[in-house]
Amino acid sequence: MQEETAAFLAEILPQQRDMTLALHKGDVAPRIALWSHRDPVTLFGAHISGAGWAGLEPKFRQEALRFTGSDGFEFEVVAAGASGSLAYTAGLEHSSAVVDGLPAVYTMRTTHLYRREEGIWRIIHRHSDLLADQGLGGRTPGSR
Repeated sequence: MQEETAAFLAEILPQQRDMTLALHKGDVAPRIALWSHRDPVTLFGAHISGAGWAGLEPKFRQEALRFTGSDGFEFEVVAAGASGSLAYTAGLEHSSAVVDGLPAVYTMRTTHLYRREEGIWRIIHRHSDLLADQGLGGRTPGSR
C-alpha cells in the first residue's frame, strides 16, 4: 500500500498545487478539471459548501472571482493513503493570496477524498477550515 500511496501522491500533489495557484489567480479551469463531475461529490468549505456537481460548479466559478493574485501556495501533507479506486490527502494549505482585493496570508486545514475514474484521480470531497485567527481582521479568505 505504501507504493500505491506514493504513486498517488506523485501524481496528484502537482495537480492539486496547480489547481489552487490557478484559483488564487481567478482561474477556475484547473479546479473544474480536477473535480469529478459524477455524483456524489461534496464540499464542506470555509466559505462555500454544497453537494452534487450541478450545484458545485457554479459555486466554484463564483469563488474564483474573489481571487486576483497569489504570492505562493504550499500543501503540507499530514496524512495520505490510496487503495484501489479511493484515496485521500489531509494536510495544511499555506497560502498567500489577494482575496476580495486585500492581501491575505493564511493556513487552512484541508482534507480531499479522491475517486479514480477511467484511470484518472478526481476529487469527490473537500473539507476545509481556517486555523485560529491569523490576523485577517476577523474575516477569513472565505468570508466577505
